[in-house]
Amino acid sequence: MPLAVPVAGSPSLKKPEAVIFDMDGVLFDTERLYQEAALIVGNDVGCAIPASLLERVVGLSWPGTRALFAETFGPSFLVDEFIAAWLRQFEELAAAGHSLKPGARELIRTLDDFAIPRAIATGSTRGNVEQHLAAHSLPNRFHAIVAHGDYATGKPAPDPFLRAAECLAVDPRLCVAIEDSYNGVRSAAAAGMMTIMVPDLVAPSEEIQALCVHVARDLNEVEELIRAAVQPGLNQMRTIR
Repeated sequence: MPLAVPVAGSPSLKKPEAVIFDMDGVLFDTERLYQEAALIVGNDVGCAIPASLLERVVGLSWPGTRALFAETFGPSFLVDEFIAAWLRQFEELAAAGHSLKPGARELIRTLDDFAIPRAIATGSTRGNVEQHLAAHSLPNRFHAIVAHGDYATGKPAPDPFLRAAECLAVDPRLCVAIEDSYNGVRSAAAAGMMTIMVPDLVAPSEEIQALCVHVARDLNEVEELIRAAVQPGLNQMRTIR
């Protein structure tokens, strides 16, 4: 994917006053672990989990995920028990090790350099967020954490991102949001943020591309985009050299 290619018809990237990160699939390579955990639990209870269903719930709130599973498998499916076992299995897999996404540390350092505040807006629990940050020596590197229970309606509703902007006291229109999923992009765009998608498990559709200012290869590319937005003159000098 080319560097810094804007989507036709989408708003341009301006100098951000804050950056809001999704967590799973953006900062940490955990979406695959969620899918693996669901398949393991499904196998344990004798229920085949369709790949199409797992794709639909990427970035979706847990209430939304619950509703989709209940709709797919019917009233006899013990959806709450399944989700509880799913989360336990995920925790076991994550405890064995999960990786930080390429470019995450470099991007955070650049935000430090430019004194740009940042937050996490996620459907995961606060405890889960804190565990992941601690595992990679990243506690206290974010100015706010907005997690499950901190807002009325989860993604794809805009509530998580709006709440994160409120916590940072920044106009949502001046925030860059970084997402990896369809539901996350819809949430950030509905909040009015400059949305960058870094695809993880799903490639962007035409609808999703139209909601983004950029579709980036990884967080290293996002770091370059933000650096160029903050210091456009310096970026041009580097290009000439």
